[in-house]
Amino acid sequence: MKKSMRLFITGSVQPFFFNKFIKDNADKLGIRGFIRSLEDKRIEIFIEGNTDSVNKMAPLCKRGPQHSIIRKVEERDEKFQDFKDFKVLKF
Repeated sequence: MKKSMRLFITGSVQPFFFNKFIKDNADKLGIRGFIRSLEDKRIEIFIEGNTDSVNKMAPLCKRGPQHSIIRKVEERDEKFQDFKDFKVLKF
């Protein structure tokens, strides 16, 4: 079964380390989608894949790497978009 989710992360993170952490875990779990920084300083993460992998990835997105301070997480289920890989996007 396929699942898609979009998360908006608010907090204090080092973008390089946060993006690398998310990308490495997405690749390890076979997750597709993207991560990008938004102009309002939030981080948007779109993840999709099989349900088990998305369910394992979501808590990692909400926690981040060591020294990340996550203050708020907004999440919502999304329509499956069939991304081919996981990318770090620039705004």
